[in-house]
Amino acid sequence: MNNILVTGASTGIGYATTLRLAKHATVYAGVRSEADYVNLGALGGNIVPVYLEVTDGSSIARAKATIDERTGGKLDAIVNNAGIVVAAPLEVVEPAEFQRQFAVNVMGPLLVTQAFLPRIRASKGRIVTIGSIGGKMALPYIGPYAASKFAIEALMDALRLEMVQFGVRVILIEPGAIKTPLWQRTQTASAGSIERIPPDMLPLYAEPIRKMRVLSSKIEAGAIEPDRVAEVIERALAAKNPRARYLVGTDARVQLAIGRLPEFVRDRLIGSMLAGIK
Repeated sequence: MNNILVTGASTGIGYATTLRLAKHATVYAGVRSEADYVNLGALGGNIVPVYLEVTDGSSIARAKATIDERTGGKLDAIVNNAGIVVAAPLEVVEPAEFQRQFAVNVMGPLLVTQAFLPRIRASKGRIVTIGSIGGKMALPYIGPYAASKFAIEALMDALRLEMVQFGVRVILIEPGAIKTPLWQRTQTASAGSIERIPPDMLPLYAEPIRKMRVLSSKIEAGAIEPDRVAEVIERALAAKNPRARYLVGTDARVQLAIGRLPEFVRDRLIGSMLAGIK
C-alpha cells in the first residue's frame, strides 16, 4: 500500500499507527489543530499532516482535495480512528452531548468513508475502523460511548457486505483498555458528569459514578500501549485475507466472554464488582 489516510492522528492509537505505517507508506495524518499539524509535519519522512475535522463536510472535502492533488487521486486505505468519550448517566446526559458523541464516533467515520470510497474502490483497498470492546458490552455511565461503538459495529457489518462486490475489505478493530489520552478524557468526562447532575438527583448517582471511576482506574492500570493496536492495524492492512474483526488485549477477550453470558448473570457479576469497590 502506498497511500493511507489516518484520522485522529495527533495522539494515542492514531499517532502510533501513523508512525508505524509511515515506515512503508505515505500516511496522510488527519489533525484538527495547528499545533498538531506542525508537530506531525516536523517528523518528516512519509508523514503528511492534513487538517481534517471528521464532523465537518467542508473540512473533509478540503482534505480530499489535498490528498488527491498529492496522489493523483489514489488512496489505498482509510483508518477511521478519531473518537471521543461522553460519560454520564443516561437519565441526565445532555442531548447536545449525546449528539456530539454520535457525530464524532459514528457520523465521522461514515462521512470520511463516503468521501474517499471512490478512491478505495478504484484501488480495491481497505477500510479499517477503530471500534471497541465497548461495542460488544455496555457498562454503566458510559452509555453514550458504548451506544456509538455498538452503532459502529452495525455500520461496518453493513459496509463490509456492501463492499464485497468491489473487492474492498472492511475491517473492525476492537481494543480493550489502551494507554491513551482517551482514558484521561473519560475520567474528566465522568467527573464533569457529576457536576452536571441536578442537585436533587446527586444522591442517586454520585456514589455509583465514583465507584465506576475507581473501576476505570484499575482497568487503566492494566492497559496496553497504543502501538499494540497499531501493530494489529498494520497486520490487517497487509494480510491477504484479513479477518472482519480483530480483538486487541486480554481484557477485551475477558469482556467479550462476560458479554456473552446471560443478561441476569452478567448484570449480577458487574453489580458485584461495583459493590465490592470501597
